Amino acid sequence: MTSRPNIVIIGRPNVGKSTLFNRLIGRRAALVSDMPGLTRDRREGTARLGAYEVNLVDTAGLEEAAPGTIAARMTRQTEQALKSADLALFVIDAREGITPADAAFARVVRAAGRPCILVANKCEGRKGLDGFYESFELGLGEPVAISAEHGEGIGELVSEMLRALGLEDWAPAKKGSRAEEQIEAEDADARPIRVAIVGRPNSGKSTLVNALLGEERLLTGPEPGLTRDAIATDFEWRGRKLSLIDTAGLRRKARITELAEKLATSDTMRAIRYAEVVILMIDAERPLEHQDLTIGDLVAEEGRALVIAVNKWDLIENKQAVLRDLRESVAEKLAQVPGVPVVPISALAERGLDRLLAAVLQVYEAWNRRVPTPDLNRWLREAVEQHAPPASKGRRIKIRYIAQVSTRPPTFVAFASQPKGLPKAYVRYLVNGIRETFDLPGVPIRFMLRKGENPYAGRR
Repeated sequence: MTSRPNIVIIGRPNVGKSTLFNRLIGRRAALVSDMPGLTRDRREGTARLGAYEVNLVDTAGLEEAAPGTIAARMTRQTEQALKSADLALFVIDAREGITPADAAFARVVRAAGRPCILVANKCEGRKGLDGFYESFELGLGEPVAISAEHGEGIGELVSEMLRALGLEDWAPAKKGSRAEEQIEAEDADARPIRVAIVGRPNSGKSTLVNALLGEERLLTGPEPGLTRDAIATDFEWRGRKLSLIDTAGLRRKARITELAEKLATSDTMRAIRYAEVVILMIDAERPLEHQDLTIGDLVAEEGRALVIAVNKWDLIENKQAVLRDLRESVAEKLAQVPGVPVVPISALAERGLDRLLAAVLQVYEAWNRRVPTPDLNRWLREAVEQHAPPASKGRRIKIRYIAQVSTRPPTFVAFASQPKGLPKAYVRYLVNGIRETFDLPGVPIRFMLRKGENPYAGRR
C-alpha cells in the first residue's frame, strides 16, 4: 500500500462517530475539509496507527430520507465516501441495540464490498452488552467493543484496523498479542485512572481524599451531606496518575427529599458509571449495612472494579477477628464479585492508605487484563473434562469455543450447541474457573453464551 490509506467512519446519526473520529486523531477537530464538493458534515483528519499514518474521514449520519432532502444528499455523500474507502468503520450504539436503520445500512455496506470493521460503541456499561451481541446478526463479522468517550477498547480497534489494511508487519496486527496489550497499556498510562470514592453519608470520603492529597482540599465535618458535587482531583502515587472523585453520600431513595440532594445523588451515580475503579467506604463500627450492599451491587452492575475501604479502623479493638468476619461477610453478600479487596484504613489518622492504593492498582490491572484465546480454550477443555455439561432434552450440551471479546470488565463469549439449556450453576462453575485460573479477583466478569460452531475457525 503506497499511498496513505483512506478510512471512513459511517453509521446512523448519534452513535458516536465524531467522538471516535476525535479519539483516533487525538484532538477535538473542527468542521473543516480541504476537498471540494463535500458537505459541511464531512471532515478529515490524520490519525497515526502505530508506525503508520492514515487519512480518517468522519461522515454525516446515514438516514433513510426522501429524495432531494438535505438528509438524502448527506446520505449520498456518505455512500460516495464509502466507495473510495480502503476501510470502513461501521459504528453502532450498543446501548440502543440494533435498529432497523442499522440493519438497512449494514446491507449497503456489504453491497459496497469494502473491507469493514463493525464497531460497537458505548459498551462501558451493562446496557451495552445486549447490543454488542445482537450486532453479530448484521453479518459484518466480529464486533469490536469500545467506548469512544472514555477511550476503552481503542487499542484493540487500532490492531483490527491495521490487520484489515494488510499492515501485517506491525506487531499489533495479531489480536491478543503482547504488542496489542502494549497499545492498551500505553493508552491507559497516558491518562489518570478514574477512581470514584462512594459510600453512605459521613463515612469519611472527603477526609480520605484530603489525606491522600496531603492538604485540606475538601470541606469535611461531622455533618452528613457536606459534599454535593462529584469533585475530581488529580493525584499521583508511585508514578501512577489517578483522578480521585469525591462524591455525595448515597442514602436510600425514600430518605432523599431535597432537590439539591437528588441532584447530588444523580451526580454520584454518574461518577460510578464513568469511573474505572470504585472505592466503597464503609464505617468499621457499622459495617455492611443494607445501603453498602446496594452500592456494591450497583458498582458490579455497571462493571466497575471494586475495592472496599473499612474506615475508622483505629476505633476497633479486636481487629483480627473483626476483619476475618468482615471478609467472610463480603464474600457471602457480594458473591457476584468474589475476591474484592477489603482494606482497613483510618482516613483521619492517615493509616493504611498505601495498602488501599496498592489494591486500587491491583484491581485496575485485573479489570484491564486480556486472556489469550489459546489459553482460554485449553482451560475450557480441561474444565469440561473435569465436569461435563449436563444433558438437555436428552442431548449432551457441547461447548465448542470461548473467547474474550473485551476488557473493562473482562467479558467472555462461549459458543455451545444448546446455550439455553445450560444451567446457571454450570455457568457459575465456568465463571469461577476463569476467575481463579486467570487471577481476576475483585472485578465483575461478564459471560455470554451463543449458539453455533467456532465462529473464528479459519481466521489467522
